[in-house]
Amino acid sequence: MSYTNVMTRGTAPVYSTTPGTHPLIPEDVSRDVLKAIPEKSAVLEMFKHRTMSSAQQRMPMLASKPVSFWVNGDTGLKQTTSMAWTNKFLDAEEIATIVPIPEKLLDDADYDIWGEIKPEIVEAMAIALDEAVLFGYNKPSSWPAAIVVAAIAAGNVVVEGSTTVDVAQDVNAVMATVEADGYDVTGFFMKNSLKAAFRGLRDADKGLIFQPQTSASVAKSTWTGDIWGVKAVTSKAGMFEQEDLGTYGRAAQSVKLIAGDFSQGIIGIRQDVTWKMLDQAVISDADGNIVFNLPQQDMVALRCVARYGFQVPNPYNRMQVSEAARYPFGVLRDTT
Repeated sequence: MSYTNVMTRGTAPVYSTTPGTHPLIPEDVSRDVLKAIPEKSAVLEMFKHRTMSSAQQRMPMLASKPVSFWVNGDTGLKQTTSMAWTNKFLDAEEIATIVPIPEKLLDDADYDIWGEIKPEIVEAMAIALDEAVLFGYNKPSSWPAAIVVAAIAAGNVVVEGSTTVDVAQDVNAVMATVEADGYDVTGFFMKNSLKAAFRGLRDADKGLIFQPQTSASVAKSTWTGDIWGVKAVTSKAGMFEQEDLGTYGRAAQSVKLIAGDFSQGIIGIRQDVTWKMLDQAVISDADGNIVFNLPQQDMVALRCVARYGFQVPNPYNRMQVSEAARYPFGVLRDTT
């Protein structure tokens, strides 16, 4: 009589097949979907907001200031002066996406698919807005030059290591370019890897120079702290690291930090993110070819739309009278 027979789990258990290789052993599935915390928009957090009631909003801006003159003697002639204004415009442009899903998939899913999708769509829109405003990536043509592009054009750029001291002195040099144009730096938005450079800095007594903080006003995945008492924010959205951002991403001389007077950046909000469920529509490609016929294919689609404007007024000031050379932001670029 054999004593070697025993019930086994089998060889190389596989639970990914349907049905699994072990019908009597229940599959334990987590109710939590593993994912990163969605990122918030840096420009929506740090820039000023203006509500737009139409597609375009005109903002009068000071273009020159008056001048006073000393009078020569008792009968000297008093000279005349004037002021001038110009207009800056906020143009609302649309950002949108559509997520089509078969109804059978929604019926069979054991999760709230829309609840999982919506935060990711909001993140995608936030990243698209930041990339356009800060780097000019896919920027609407009606908007002014992106922050990085305009800062470099104004000469407000420092290459890391050019001060031959440390990254703190490099950042100080970037701040100096902004201050020379008549603005005070109120914030930093920087590459995530710079956190390590700042953490390694010590004063003469080996004390930490930069103290990171946790702010309830920003996403948990966002690091915020102070650099010389000025708010510093990083993001894991990958804007500083993306190769498709051209010369401002991973390519040579990529941007590592943006410093500036963030009150000078204005985001116009014509329409915040809205959602509409479509079930009686067709979705076509750029050539007009129908890709999905929702009622015929038993599908629904979530349409997400927002409309934003962007402007940097950059008004006249006496420290830098040339608008071409004046800009409220500066950048730190990499050496390679």
